[in-house]
Amino acid sequence: MFDMIIKGGTIMYPIILCSIIALAIVVERVFHLYRANIDTKKFMDEIANKLRRNKIMESIEMCENTPGPIAHILKAGILKHDRPKEEIKETIEEAGLYEVPRLEKNLPVLSTIAHITPLLGLLGTVLGMVRCFQVIQEKSASLYPVSPGDLAGGIWQALITTVVGLSIAIPTYVAYNYLVNKVDGFVLDMERSATDLINILTQRGSDLR
Repeated sequence: MFDMIIKGGTIMYPIILCSIIALAIVVERVFHLYRANIDTKKFMDEIANKLRRNKIMESIEMCENTPGPIAHILKAGILKHDRPKEEIKETIEEAGLYEVPRLEKNLPVLSTIAHITPLLGLLGTVLGMVRCFQVIQEKSASLYPVSPGDLAGGIWQALITTVVGLSIAIPTYVAYNYLVNKVDGFVLDMERSATDLINILTQRGSDLR
């Protein structure tokens, strides 16, 4: 592997750097989303039962002890339990605006890496081909003719960067799409949970009056 990096030229170094950054982002995001994942239906059922029994503080404490964005936005809504529906909704939306970027953290960087690594690989190949033509020009001006071996060695070395770039870009793009789908799932659960909470608090307010 180290020999391939050396033969691939200097363009291999940014490609390898991109692979390290991509791997670090994927590992961090998978771990973060795994920790944030909860049984939304079960959690909402427990919150709803506590709210219907007027156990506001227990509901807030349960949200505080539960990781993830869903618990955070529900806590923001419960804290406004005695306010009008529109104010509760606005508070939850503001909390959601804070939580969604946390879920999407570093995903644009991952997307950028997936798109630029093939281009870096292609750039390395083009630079390698330029060197091959330089060899042809130098040989043609000398007494020694250009041999197929001279060109073959230069060409396969030039193609190394494209191979490595694609080998990094493909799994990175797959990982990016997987993480985006996971984030979309979280956002959908957040919207459903927020709607359910607003309905519960509104109904509870009507019953108290």
